Amino acid sequence: EVQLVESGGGLVQAGASLRLSCAASGFTFDDYAIGWFHQAPGKEREGVSCIRSSDGSTYYAASVKGRFTISSDNAKKTVYLQMNSLKPEDTGVYYCAAGGPWAFLRSWYGVTEYNYWGQGTQVTVSS
Repeated sequence: EVQLVESGGGLVQAGASLRLSCAASGFTFDDYAIGWFHQAPGKEREGVSCIRSSDGSTYYAASVKGRFTISSDNAKKTVYLQMNSLKPEDTGVYYCAAGGPWAFLRSWYGVTEYNYWGQGTQVTVSS
């Protein structure tokens, strides 16, 4: 059974940093995607970043490029999202999700491309 558990959210001021973690287990395929998604209050869930398990390729939404960094620790089966220079518009629930095999994904940012989701972690950025 695939399980994803996020942690690391919190309340911070604009300009601060947070690091989110996603502990993953139960994967049976070798080449998959772990994505981070952001759901702001009253809005749809949107792709923020993704990392490919086989080669560590990373992908970012334009809104976070240069501020957020995704990385993975394969030994710990954990994916991180380092969020710097946070803005009030970054507020919302952050979910990690797993999808794969990679070759079957049509895009890294599509919500429907991911089969497994964590419970989410709240990030609140005050101005």
